Amino acid sequence: MSVVGDSTGMGSGVQEQRASLTQGEVLPISSSSQSEASYEGIKHTRSVLNSLFSGALAGAVAKTAVAPLDRTKIIFQVSSARFSAKEAYKLIYRTYLKDGFFSLWRGNSATMVRVIPYAAIQFCAHEQYKELLGGYYGFQGKALPPVPRLVAGSMAGTTAAMLTYPLDMVRARMAVTPKEMYSNILHVFVRISREEGLKTLFRGFTPTILGVIPYAGLSFFTYETLKKLHAEHSGRLKPYSYERLAFGACAGLIGQSASYPLDVVRRRLQTAGVTGHTYGTILGTMKDIVSEEGVIRGLYKGLSMNWVKGPIAVGISFTTFDLTQILLRKLHQMGYT
Repeated sequence: MSVVGDSTGMGSGVQEQRASLTQGEVLPISSSSQSEASYEGIKHTRSVLNSLFSGALAGAVAKTAVAPLDRTKIIFQVSSARFSAKEAYKLIYRTYLKDGFFSLWRGNSATMVRVIPYAAIQFCAHEQYKELLGGYYGFQGKALPPVPRLVAGSMAGTTAAMLTYPLDMVRARMAVTPKEMYSNILHVFVRISREEGLKTLFRGFTPTILGVIPYAGLSFFTYETLKKLHAEHSGRLKPYSYERLAFGACAGLIGQSASYPLDVVRRRLQTAGVTGHTYGTILGTMKDIVSEEGVIRGLYKGLSMNWVKGPIAVGISFTTFDLTQILLRKLHQMGYT
């Protein structure tokens, strides 16, 4: 009641002020309008920073958890060796015996350098695209309709991939080479630039973008859709942690299965300089893989491992992001941020 009364009084006051103005006078901006605009700006900035931090933490936790499986998958993807769960286990065990336990995380430092900005940008961009599309379609603050929901995820993934691609290239190189070849991340950049040219840092860029559109789109779409359906059927707006993990696992399973052949192609292109192969175009690479190894054993090599690794990673990632966002909001309400 009091809010309505104040706003009515304010409105009549402004009208009287405008009526009394003579030509050439300028209506001063009210202090309440300035403070409201300032508050909205601070609120938006805080939202962006929260999304960036939550996304960075989500990516780091998820990728570290599955790093040994991810490294094993890449090694099989870039070689012509036949993949099986038994062979994957043997590779992990041999690596452990030869180089020690922490060698299973070789290349994870490069992964962190890439995945922290990638995940931060992707999650933050997704929140911004949701807000933008929500305002455009008249769904501000509500769940987006299916098509804009899919578009928001695809745009977020594409934005993140475009801004962090060279780091993905470096991570792939470090995963498939011995320690003696590249001593650290900077060394990879220097050697590739000197020996293969700067363009090599963007080899595999096109299949990455083509792959990330369905992957990110379907991942975010599936996760957001499952949360929406859960809220409608359970009456609870916030799922439990194990429910978030399950929703994320489903999202990862669907997203990665849809884009997997392009993931194999990009890894082949990225590591061609150290594996002795020469690959040209996307279609040419696919043709070579199919002719040498077959469709299933070539383009879908390591997919079964991805069905283990992917859902775990995506589930952890989405859950960590949501829970960190909730924690940051609670801390702000308590006056700690």
